[in-house]
Amino acid sequence: MRAVDTNVLVRLIARDDPKQVAVAEAYVAGGAWVPYLAVAEAAWVLESVYERDSAAIATAIEMLLNHEHLSVQDAEVVEAAVRQFRRQPKTGFSDCLMLEVARKAGHTPLGTFDRALGKVVGAQTLR
Repeated sequence: MRAVDTNVLVRLIARDDPKQVAVAEAYVAGGAWVPYLAVAEAAWVLESVYERDSAAIATAIEMLLNHEHLSVQDAEVVEAAVRQFRRQPKTGFSDCLMLEVARKAGHTPLGTFDRALGKVVGAQTLR
């Protein structure tokens, strides 16, 4: 199965360039694998470039998870990260994803100096 990059995901979500949207849709129509790193980068782009709020970012990621032609790497981990992000949006999606990847791998607690992340079960604020 072919894979997609962050900018393909952003086109599918933002739909701001009709030509690139059409090309992206045609590319994924046969099925495409999405690395969770691309999902994390897309969340960052949506926040920093498109100024989307946390609820809109979570909804966009859920759309990727439910897209009929996309297969997201470790979808259950990304789903858990979205749930955590919805509960604590100040944590940031990439931090939620990092924690869920560590949790799945059996490597918790996740040490951090980030106070918001440190409040999430499975993380530990270092002092």
